[in-house]
Amino acid sequence: MQSMKYMGIDFGTKKVGIALSDDAGQMGFPHGILPNNGFLIDEILSLAERKGVEAVVMGESKNFQGEENPVAKEAKAFAQLIEQRSELPVYFEPEMLTTQEARRDFEGIRVKGDPVVDSSAAALILTSYLSRTHE
Repeated sequence: MQSMKYMGIDFGTKKVGIALSDDAGQMGFPHGILPNNGFLIDEILSLAERKGVEAVVMGESKNFQGEENPVAKEAKAFAQLIEQRSELPVYFEPEMLTTQEARRDFEGIRVKGDPVVDSSAAALILTSYLSRTHE
């Protein structure tokens, strides 16, 4: 099986957490945070190009009833933009509790809006997708 480089995105209305996989495409690692502004699409596509990313995995936001929340609609529109402006396929991974999980991983830094948490949530989303699809 050929390895691929992935980018994980934890999409938020204000900030977007970014994670990148290892070169083997087996695990996601926190990369950083980008502000969700008019430059977001360009920055993501530029980063993807620089890092040799071949596919994008975005967290799929749903509430506890399994319905899309308002962020999910924006995330889907953003995913379409990525696909329209690049050759990158975008996959969705359910992200029910990744932000809380990421927050738990950093005992002692349980600060709301901590940049580490957003990129870690992206890494958890990405790792979850990769482990599920690479069995």
